[in-house]
Parts: sequence; C-alpha cells; structure tokens
Amino acid sequence: MTIAINPALDLVLERIVDVPPNLVWEAWTTPKHLVHWFVPKPWTTTACEIDLRPGGMFKTVMRSPEGQEFPNLGCYLEIVPQKRLVWTDALQPGFRPALAAGTCLPNFMTAIISLEAHGSGTKYTAIALHGDEDGRKKHAEMGFHEGWGTCLDQLVAYMKQR
Repeated sequence: MTIAINPALDLVLERIVDVPPNLVWEAWTTPKHLVHWFVPKPWTTTACEIDLRPGGMFKTVMRSPEGQEFPNLGCYLEIVPQKRLVWTDALQPGFRPALAAGTCLPNFMTAIISLEAHGSGTKYTAIALHGDEDGRKKHAEMGFHEGWGTCLDQLVAYMKQR
C-alpha cells in the first residue's frame, strides 16, 4: 500500500529507532505492553483492548494527571504482521460508522503505522490522515509531533527494558 501524503491534510512522524520491527509490532499489538507507553507521561493508559483483524476493535482509555478519562474506540482496517497497522476512529468495530462524540480528537482520523527493518533497528513511520485541513490543524495544535514522538521514545525505552 502506498499512501499519497497531502501536507494540507496529513501529519507524518518518521524516525529510525534502535529496536527491531518485531518488538515495535509487539508493543503496538499486545495490550499488556501498549498500556506502558501509549500516552505521554504523566498521562496513563488505564485500559486497552485489541482484536487484531480487519474490522476488529482497537480501544484505549487515557487518563489525565487530574484523573479525567478519555476513551477511544476504533476499527482496524488493515493488518500486515510486522509491517503495517491501519485503523480509524471514524468506524467502530465491525466497520460500523462512529459518532463524533466517541473520540477524543475534534475530528476523525485514520492512523497508519509502518515498520521497515533498518539494520538492527526499525524505520518507523506514523501517519495521521484527516478529512479536512481543520482536522489536521487541530490535531497538530494538540501536539501530534511532540506527543507521538514522546510515545515512540517511551515505546523504545519500554521494549528495551522488558
């Protein structure tokens, strides 16, 4: 799958990390691992459910330092083991259309995580596709690059220590 990036609509984070693709994949697809790194600290992920198949559920609950909880429910669109995860919050499990009130973002998005072997590490690409410029702008202002970058750092540190 090749994605045509539209800078007016999409956000991209690309980095080389020093853990192999199988460990990055495990971190993204195993709830007991994902809860350790999925949100920037001091936020926490208090729950995670994964049904790793097209149409399956990707559900997390994020908690702010003040104790406010933000549930997120999405649907996997594509799974290519060790290579790519694609999900959206515009659909609920079973490809059922979602209601806007069910997401913590102000607009729906589709997320793509791509992994490629790079020496002993991984070329990691995270893409957030948005339906309009306003959605992209709001997600960027919420701290997409800082937040997703911090989470990637936390993923790497967690997988190295376990």
